[in-house]
Amino acid sequence: MAKRTILVVEDEESLLKLESILLTSKGYEVIGVPNGLAALDVLEKETVDLVLLDIMLPEIDGFEVCRRIKGNPETQKLPVIMLTAKKSHEDMARGDEVGADWYVTKPFKSAKVIETIERFIEGTA
Repeated sequence: MAKRTILVVEDEESLLKLESILLTSKGYEVIGVPNGLAALDVLEKETVDLVLLDIMLPEIDGFEVCRRIKGNPETQKLPVIMLTAKKSHEDMARGDEVGADWYVTKPFKSAKVIETIERFIEGTA
């Protein structure tokens, strides 16, 4: 079976490295980018299986990135997991509005993130 590819969008360099190490150790291919515009650029050129998306990003935020992913017929079925420190009911409601498939709040447990990703990639979500 081919390696599954996860696009990790995280502006905090140390967290991007941590998430990349965690995912590659579980056998995933990782494309890491520091902002939303770079993420949208990658999605035009690469095929990915899932997007792990921070909300607070420079230039355009994760909500806007998710809205664009879900609004594009080529990427609308792509699972998007929001990884965020924003835990308010309003933020989660906004995530639902833009089509986010799931929320994981920071600080997160690695096992929980992997379990959530596997559920979406294996199609059991």
